[in-house]
Amino acid sequence: MAQLLPAGLTATVAVAASTANLGPGFDSLGLALGLYDEVIVETVDSGLVVQVEGEGADQVPLTADHLVVQGILRGLHEAGVEAPGMVVRCRNAIPHQRGLGSSAAAVVGGLAVVNGLVAQLDRPGLSEAQLIQLASEFEGHPDNAAAAVLGGAVVSWTADKADGSGADYSAAPLRLHPDIHLFPAIPELRSSTAETRMLLPEQVSHRDARFNVSRAALLVVALTERPDLLLVATEDVLHQPQRAAAQPETAEFMQLLRRHGIAAVLSGAGPAVIALSAAPQLPPEVLEAPEARLFNVTEMRVGDAVKWNSGVVVPG
Repeated sequence: MAQLLPAGLTATVAVAASTANLGPGFDSLGLALGLYDEVIVETVDSGLVVQVEGEGADQVPLTADHLVVQGILRGLHEAGVEAPGMVVRCRNAIPHQRGLGSSAAAVVGGLAVVNGLVAQLDRPGLSEAQLIQLASEFEGHPDNAAAAVLGGAVVSWTADKADGSGADYSAAPLRLHPDIHLFPAIPELRSSTAETRMLLPEQVSHRDARFNVSRAALLVVALTERPDLLLVATEDVLHQPQRAAAQPETAEFMQLLRRHGIAAVLSGAGPAVIALSAAPQLPPEVLEAPEARLFNVTEMRVGDAVKWNSGVVVPG
């Protein structure tokens, strides 16, 4: 039987935004960004209260359907514990529906906060491998989830379980070259990953597959050892051209950056763009161009691995 958590426990999690694909690494390559959501959970005698401030505060359900709560419930089950009631507070900084991994961050945050709760009972928490597996089951692919769990750059992959019951999700970290600077360009425009994924063809040619395999392999080299190869290594023919018509402003700004020698890619399914550069600044003529007017462009450091802390509520 599951152990019942006492009321009065608190735990806090900070979980990073992420960008996936990085051009050719479709559903495989991911990178955490230094922008964080925070989840604070308190166990109480009964009921569920969900409070959200910041990004998406007026758009997400304040019920058990909230992704953070779904992550918590799944994590509690995997850890063999139950909560009589909870107050869940979400402080969101990651923009929603921009291709910055807000959904993955919500699930990872919910799962990881369980570790902060069970640590107070001297029970083992969920391992990194478990966090990646469980979060990826929500997502259907491990790129954003793995980056949110591990921080930094990651290579992820999926394999069928031997018993046919589903998929095994795994990831390995990459040591990002210290000279690489990240410049997210975030628009107000929103996009649905599910809708833009529908634009992708069911089948691709052998030529296109071969092209992307070569660029994805080269991108690992560029990210870790040869930043000078980033521009050619981020070329893609499998998903970015297909999504361009649905996000014309994004496609135009991305191409502007690439014409100036900057390795710019669609962040996940967009509409945000991520520019990777060995230079500490982007060219002024790019930032001042008409194509840039819809984007908030800033330099951002690489995101850290998910972190959790625990403590006991002090009455009053």
